[in-house]
Amino acid sequence: MRILVVGGAGYIGSHMTKMLVETANEVVVLDSLVSGFRDAVLGGRLLVGDLADRALLDQVFSAHRFDGVMHFASSIQVGESVRQPAKYYRNNVANTLNLLEAMVRHGVGRLIFSSSAAIFGEPERLPIDEAHPVRPLSPYGRSKWMVEQALADYERAYGLRYVTLRYFNAAGADPLGMLGERHEPETHLIPLVLRAASGRRRAVEIFGADYPTPDGTCIRDYVHVVDLCRAHLLALERLMDGGASGAYNLGNGSGFSVREVIDAAQKVTGRNIAVKTAPRREGDPARLVADAARARRELGWRPVYPALETIVAHAWAWEKKSTAAPIQATPG
Repeated sequence: MRILVVGGAGYIGSHMTKMLVETANEVVVLDSLVSGFRDAVLGGRLLVGDLADRALLDQVFSAHRFDGVMHFASSIQVGESVRQPAKYYRNNVANTLNLLEAMVRHGVGRLIFSSSAAIFGEPERLPIDEAHPVRPLSPYGRSKWMVEQALADYERAYGLRYVTLRYFNAAGADPLGMLGERHEPETHLIPLVLRAASGRRRAVEIFGADYPTPDGTCIRDYVHVVDLCRAHLLALERLMDGGASGAYNLGNGSGFSVREVIDAAQKVTGRNIAVKTAPRREGDPARLVADAARARRELGWRPVYPALETIVAHAWAWEKKSTAAPIQATPG
């Protein structure tokens, strides 16, 4: 297949690009490098540019006959989205519409969209399936839901078929240690815990220890980044085979608390990790766990790396590599 990976120099996008190249696909990566890394693109062709540039999009689609597009180029920090909603509606919604319009103009009719469990908001029931009510609590979650709604409208009007994949908590790193998380600032729990283990942080903060959970800390569903990428590939193959559009929740179906993640990290690293308890963060539900039965049934998706210790071990190998040779972000 000939695939355009938008945001393919970022965390999940770079792992996706590596998988596509390894499975003998022709890949073009479009990334602004504002939060991505040039050296994370391990194959294919990298084009540096932004979805806000409509002329560039026309050039890219005119030069290549893509079978499909995978879209990872979103701003992702929930807290920042509350402080700077304009950034999230501009990048996540308006720029995505630029991409969709270019696809329609150039006759590219298949899109795999990176969505989020943030669309659901405070859960009414667990685990969360695709029929769960949608009530996003942040501009970030609302921006993802707006795109999902737009995709349904674009299919009705223009025949653009799509699959939206709603991640719960992406985690881990390439099992061979070639790629991993490099967010700056980092907000995800597992890399923060491992930075505390490696000495790049003094301690890791637990935001709230009084939740109605067995150990008082929040419970989240962690899914390995490689397993997420496998779901994208399966979703694209479904569309290539004439399958219908749809939305799928992606998770392991079992949650782990913040303290369980810290305990797993101490076991994997063999190091004590300093912990500080801080007040709860606004909008943090006590539990978020996915029901991924639909993805298993319709996509044939099965996580290969469901164990928390495996996810942490792969992330720890990347953290040790990053500590030995720190890599700076490429300015965009």
